[in-house]
Amino acid sequence: MLQAIGLTSTPRRDLTRAVDDLTFEARAGSVTALLGAPGAGKTTALRLMLELEPGRGAAYFRGRPLHLIAHPAREIGVLLGDVPGHPARTVRGQLRMLCAATGVPSSRADELLDVIGLGALRDERLGTLSLGMDRRVGLASALLGDPHTLLLDGPTEGLSSHESGRLHALLRAHAAEGGTVLYTTSDPKEAARAADHVVTIDEGRLVADQDAVSFARTRLRPRVAVRTPHAARLADALSREARADRRSVEVVAEAGSRLTVYGSSCPEIGETAFRHGVLVHQLADEVGDMGPAPGPAPGPAPDPGPGPDAGLAPGPDTEPRPAGPAAHDRELLPPPLSERPVRSPLRPVRYELRRMLGVRTAALVVAAVLAVSVALAVPLARTGGTPLPGLLVAWPAILPLPPAALGAGLLGAFSFGDEFRYPALAGARGTVPRRLGLLLAKLAVTAGAALLLAFLVVAVDAQALRLVYGSAAVPVPDNWPGLSAGWAGLAVGSAWAGLLGAGVFRVAAAGVAAVVAVPTLVVPLLQKTLAGPSARSIVGLPVRLRELAWLEWPQQADRWLMAMVRLVAQPVAAALALSLSALLCAYLLTGLRRRARW
Repeated sequence: MLQAIGLTSTPRRDLTRAVDDLTFEARAGSVTALLGAPGAGKTTALRLMLELEPGRGAAYFRGRPLHLIAHPAREIGVLLGDVPGHPARTVRGQLRMLCAATGVPSSRADELLDVIGLGALRDERLGTLSLGMDRRVGLASALLGDPHTLLLDGPTEGLSSHESGRLHALLRAHAAEGGTVLYTTSDPKEAARAADHVVTIDEGRLVADQDAVSFARTRLRPRVAVRTPHAARLADALSREARADRRSVEVVAEAGSRLTVYGSSCPEIGETAFRHGVLVHQLADEVGDMGPAPGPAPGPAPDPGPGPDAGLAPGPDTEPRPAGPAAHDRELLPPPLSERPVRSPLRPVRYELRRMLGVRTAALVVAAVLAVSVALAVPLARTGGTPLPGLLVAWPAILPLPPAALGAGLLGAFSFGDEFRYPALAGARGTVPRRLGLLLAKLAVTAGAALLLAFLVVAVDAQALRLVYGSAAVPVPDNWPGLSAGWAGLAVGSAWAGLLGAGVFRVAAAGVAAVVAVPTLVVPLLQKTLAGPSARSIVGLPVRLRELAWLEWPQQADRWLMAMVRLVAQPVAAALALSLSALLCAYLLTGLRRRARW
């Protein structure tokens, strides 16, 4: 059961509340429709339940708020808005990535694609899908964890009548298995024919809380739609005859040549039009809404036709369908999960690897960095003014950073920037873990990618120099361990600066700016601050550390320790460490959420 108690949004100054003291419940084993005109506060109500919107009130899922649920994806499946995902990612890749995030087997993606009827399109890109297919993928994302409760915002938007009937059959089958279903709609006829319970809101307030039978009886009434080129003449004739016969007939002029007539029937209107010589183009029975609606009344629901799902959605003038689904309706549900979601520190790492490798962005960045590095290293070696370490990493003095460091920063910036632009773990899903586990996974994966990029740049530049100038042009430096450590630290630090910058400001460009700001802004400020003769020296630091720790270590370790200290004392390294510390503190203050967890 889902219980919403006193949901109240907190608007900005001088704005009205989108949701005001909304209280209702959606029972287990039934389909509940949250009905309201566009702008009535339906989406905001769902976001308040998922703790994604600032406000007051509480929502309990089987007696527990969302932030106390250990496995949110196993309890709640959410579809809000469009499918969150990079448009270049495949449908199968998107679902497999979310499987890694929720801790379910990757084979679950293929099972759900077959259930929603997109098995043949599993290799299609998300950006090429139609709106109807996009909604199907969103529904599959909501069903990944085999949740008990489904929260769907306008799930039939963009779907044909056949697809809508199939979706409602799936929701009813899920409810018949004991699940809770709450979905929003602005069409009262759809709510009456597809739901067991209807909760009506207007301007964020509760208007009615009824079962489907009472809703159809009190909120819907029959009407006749008429199209004629002489709408004014026919409206006048209908009104005069109704007054003469003392009948209650209401004639409403719609846009163009359409009339909506309440209190009459098609035969009566046809006879009146015949007597007065009025040409009629259309005469059809419809069902209208009597409830509050600031906008125009929604049009008639399309006829589902004689397709395989015909009969799943009876009209609102008939009794609503019983809750128990037919046998073929049960086949619409995906198979239940046989095991609990995996709680493993590798779960966010698997997600991050699928996120990075699921699109071509990382490969394109690596290819561009290698090409630019070779294009810089070969001319620099010809001039002879750049030392060998600078040649191997293609770092001329005119550039603030080598191409590999900028590329590593770009990979880090995309790690969070693309996730906010094309949210894979969007907050709207209700299962978004933005805790320390996700941050550590991103730090580990971006560090590995940065180290791989740094190694490839040195290897490719060395081979290019040997090919052009001979093997004697690239001797092995005597201090190669220290140079390697410094190069690796610069690449990893740049990647982390881009990652944290994008995580704080939620855009990839901010991550790239954080990387470029280290040599252009932070290093000059640090050099200016530390300018002047040194009054103290760190000579003898290893001896003092040995005395403080009361431990003995090999004398060789003293040299490594002093090398690391001198490396960190370099202006770029010190500036990078300072920038990373500031960005990490900013991310911890702004990016982490207590309510979600890995």
